[in-house]
Amino acid sequence: MKLHELKPAPGSTTAPKRLGRGIGSGLGKTSGKGHKGAKARSGGGKRPGFEGGQMPLVRRIPKRGFTNIFSVEYETINVERLEIFADGAEVTAQSLIEAGVIKKALDGVKVLGGGELTKKLTVKAVKFTASAKQKIEAAGGKAEVI
Repeated sequence: MKLHELKPAPGSTTAPKRLGRGIGSGLGKTSGKGHKGAKARSGGGKRPGFEGGQMPLVRRIPKRGFTNIFSVEYETINVERLEIFADGAEVTAQSLIEAGVIKKALDGVKVLGGGELTKKLTVKAVKFTASAKQKIEAAGGKAEVI
């Protein structure tokens, strides 16, 4: 099969409505818009959420909560995820992104103590749990807070 031989499955596509092409088309004259009124006008119609002058739902329901602009969100990883690095390697947020362990560092990386670690690594992160720090140091590595 070649590119010029490709075509959609039968019945999956329909011809577009051809508006204003004469009385015989069934969509001539007013082109399916009826006579006068807001919906017949250019740019006409009501905005989303408009309820005919009644107080809209979005304004009737109470507002709740707030967004703390000082909140800090850490990207978390378990110690077992560090096994992919070579023995003696330096693990930073950037190296974790390059290795595909995390997608983005957010406000920093926090290392949790899940799983086991057998390799001697120098791990640089914003936060460590006590068990994570203990496991990294037990394997002969270093847990450095940056």
